[in-house]
Amino acid sequence: MKIAPVLEILSKESGVNTRLVHTGQHFDRSMNDVFFEELNLPAPDIQLGVNSGTHTAQTANIMLRLEKAFSEHRPDLIVVVGDVNSTVAAALVASKLTIPLAHIEAGLRSRDRTMPEEINRLVTDSLSDIHFTTEPSAGQNLISEGTTSDRIHFVGNVMIDTLLSCLGRARDPVETFREVGVSQSFSEAVKSGFAFVTLHRPSNVDNPRQLSALADALKVVSRRIPLLFAVHPRTRKTLAALNHPIELNSDRIKITPPLSYLQTLGLQRSARLVITDSGGLQEETTALGTPCLTLRKSTERPITVEIGTNIVVGDDASELPAAVEASLRNPKRGQMPELWDGRASERIANAILAFLSKGYRAAA
Repeated sequence: MKIAPVLEILSKESGVNTRLVHTGQHFDRSMNDVFFEELNLPAPDIQLGVNSGTHTAQTANIMLRLEKAFSEHRPDLIVVVGDVNSTVAAALVASKLTIPLAHIEAGLRSRDRTMPEEINRLVTDSLSDIHFTTEPSAGQNLISEGTTSDRIHFVGNVMIDTLLSCLGRARDPVETFREVGVSQSFSEAVKSGFAFVTLHRPSNVDNPRQLSALADALKVVSRRIPLLFAVHPRTRKTLAALNHPIELNSDRIKITPPLSYLQTLGLQRSARLVITDSGGLQEETTALGTPCLTLRKSTERPITVEIGTNIVVGDDASELPAAVEASLRNPKRGQMPELWDGRASERIANAILAFLSKGYRAAA
């Protein structure tokens, strides 16, 4: 969702050759192939096929394969997005090979170093030459960490570029309900509204006690509003090990595998409420005007709380039912943040072209 609009613009520029590298960090079809299809992304030029592993093992494997790829096809600029292991791996290899690095979604900070993503952000930004930020606080974070202002470009949010361009193709929730096999009684229940749920952060789903508590809280919440819960593979794995009743598919709760981008977009747009720990969904719900409850102690996207529709509930599962009730009674109304206008990718592409026009070429 983050690279698609930028790649589309750059690929049309004469004199600029782009290569898309897929590390393989996400390899399940429901979290990989379907996104390429729905976003009309070209097939990757380089496919590393790393697959799963511990954070350290996965990052190391990506680095080893990227070093070979970048050495064979040495670029003048490496562009990375977000905060996953692939992001920090590419940043480290770029630094070792003295290749300039641009980071899309730079400067976001949760202040929680127990989050693997926070470490990835800090390391990537410390090594980047160009920082593309989504909100003013991100630039302030970078300045406070020693980044000079000339390397920071406030461009807006590429996630919103993709959202706005795809909104007309978002799947009808009724169609999604049919495809995931909801019961007739669930279909009847959701006519008065539903909440869409996703959970995947390690702090929530790798801790059996925490995930069990959240599952119990969701059962309580479902008495108030029906839930469609798209279960991440790592979440399902922990629930299975707990022998927790993930089969709590009922008139009030429907468990599904991960859903496609267009399915998720349609559900977020139609839901009365989104319950999540995803950074991306915090942004998308703000853009869509859908109330969002974030099951974390902090957020690296404060703009979604300050002027958006997001509320950070915390990590105490027992607080969730009351938060849901409050949100349903008085839904938070927000507004679109500055520069979330669907043109962030244009600003990024222009800055990249300006950098390349200076005649810089990576040393062989």
